[in-house]
Order: sequence, then C-alpha cells, then structure tokens
Amino acid sequence: MTDVVRAAVMTAPRAPIELRELPWPNLENGSAMLRTRFSEVCGTDVHLHHGRLAGVPYPIIPGHVSVGEIAALRGDLRDVHGEPFKEGDMVTFLDVHETCGKCYECLVTKQTTRCAKRKVYGITYGVADGPLGGWADHIWMKPGVKLLRFPKGVDPALFIAGGCGLVTSIHAIERGEVKLGSSVAVLGAGPVGIAAAALAKLSGAGPVIVIGAPKDRLAFATTMGATHTFDLDMPHEQRVDAVRAVTHGRGVDIVIEAAGDPRAFAQSLDLVRDGGRVVIAGQYTDGGDVPVNPHRHVNKKHVEIRGCWGCDFSHVYRAVAVLADQGRALPWAGAVTRRYTLEEAGDALAAVERRDVIKAVIAP
Repeated sequence: MTDVVRAAVMTAPRAPIELRELPWPNLENGSAMLRTRFSEVCGTDVHLHHGRLAGVPYPIIPGHVSVGEIAALRGDLRDVHGEPFKEGDMVTFLDVHETCGKCYECLVTKQTTRCAKRKVYGITYGVADGPLGGWADHIWMKPGVKLLRFPKGVDPALFIAGGCGLVTSIHAIERGEVKLGSSVAVLGAGPVGIAAAALAKLSGAGPVIVIGAPKDRLAFATTMGATHTFDLDMPHEQRVDAVRAVTHGRGVDIVIEAAGDPRAFAQSLDLVRDGGRVVIAGQYTDGGDVPVNPHRHVNKKHVEIRGCWGCDFSHVYRAVAVLADQGRALPWAGAVTRRYTLEEAGDALAAVERRDVIKAVIAP
C-alpha cells in the first residue's frame, strides 16, 4: 500500500494548481480510502479559484463529486440497504459531511443542506485536514461519510458525466414539482441546465426550452431532451416572445434558473406564466443585485419563487437510480468533452472557465 497521496492542490485564489504529495491518513474504524477513478471539474471549482466562496480554507484539494474503487477500509461499513461494503466496490459518495443531525435545520425544518456545521469535500476541507478532495489519486472517506455503491449496469463514467449537474438538477426538478405535461424553460446550458432539461424530459414535461450559449452546448441540450433552444444572441424581449409563441401566449409553467448570472433571475420572471413557479438553482455565489418589480413580476403574476441550495443523500441516490433505469435513454456520456490527468488539472480548470468544454473530468 502506498504511503502518500498525490493531489492537485489549489493553493490560493488565482494561484497556479500545484501537484503535491500528502501523507496517507490513519484509517479509523468506519473509514475507507477510495482509489479515484474520476472527479469532475465544475463551475464551483472556477468560483473557488476566483476566491468567490466564503470560508474556503486554502490550500485545498478541489473535486467535490467523484467516483472511485474502495482500496482499503476499516470496520463494518454498510450501504443504505444494510449491505456491507468491501474492497474493490465501485462507489460514489455524498460530498456533504458532518451535518449535525441535532440543529433546528436538521430536525425541525428538515433541510439538512442549511445545517451550519456541514462540511463539503473539495470545498470546505483544507489540505491540512487530509486528502479530502477528488483531484487526487486517493480520497479519504472519513467515518460517517455516506457511500453509495453503483448497481450493475451503471458505468461510473456515466455518473461523472452527469456529476454535480445531475445531482443538483434532481433537487431543482424536485423543487419545481415538474410533472407530466409541464412546460419548462431552463436558463443556462451548462451541466446543471442540460441535466435539468434531460430530467424534465424524462419526467414527461413538454415543451422543454433551453436558453443559453454557446451553440455547441445548445446542440447537446437538444440531444438530451430540449424541444426548443434559444441563443443568448437573441435579445431577451425576443426570447420572451419566442417562449410565449410555443406556450399559447402564456409563458411556461416552471422556469429553472441554472445560469449563475443574476440577470437570469429577473428574466425568469418574464418567462413564467401567471401562477407559475421559478426555481433558482444557479446563484451559488453573489453576483450582485438586479432590478425586479415586485408588483409586475411577482404579486400580479401570482408567481411562486423557490431557492435550491445544495443536495442531500436522496438526490445522489436518485441520480444513480435514474441512470440505472434511464441511463441509455439519453446520451449522458456525451457531456464529457475531455479527460485530464492530475498534472493537467490547471488546464482542465482553465478550459471550464473559458467554456471550451461541456464537462471536464480528472482521471488520475
């Protein structure tokens, strides 16, 4: 067994990614080590590199959604069905850890994504805490981390192609209460937006409209279930008219904002029908304020607005279940434009920032 972990480390905002060796952790009872198969590079990692998230303990090992093979474990680790894990199992895990289970949010409102004590792999754990990010050849599963074994027929490469976007969009679809016959508009053609369009389609929604850029992402969104796409080159007013033209002049039942640009929130309110619902899933960092008219945009339209923050184990579990049941129905794997080595992690991050790729994956 190796005595070090090789990792790509983000030392500080805007600093180059460094390759480092970290000591192999002492495995306590109930812990494990994963040999990393894939870890994604997503928009959150770009935000981390820009220093736009609060409370990040640089230097860190990024990579909050990953898959790997259990290389070592200590004690009796079992899955949600009570089946024991063993060395060689291919798994993923909920990146959120140390949710307390005791606070008001955990016990009363039952929104564990708002627990103040939650920690997140690849984001709020630092290098000083150990190898707790996916941009490494091994990832330490601390005691209590919720592991999920891939069922037969689910390629882990398919899961990482969906990645954070798939898990987040499952929460967004849930918050939007998308159902058979719902008309849906998705703002943003990144991994979250494309996955949201795919899940809306699988849920029986139609039409499913995606608004975003660049054109290659819109083309992929069409293969993933979008019935209509509108480019950002089209002025917003024309996009509103186009959306209304395919919804009998009303606007859509549900808008899922997955763009990350604050202007998309105000635009969502123009696209939703009277009495419709808007889910805000893309505003993970503070991009600033936008003008909204509470009378015209919200009250007169009788619009419902819902935030969507993070995910819990149920969303990861359902993401794997969707792929097990519907993985071949849509070309999920096509989202991965390129795989990168640990040595190329900086290149992967830059490619995601430039939007040269739909999805970049680190494959140590």
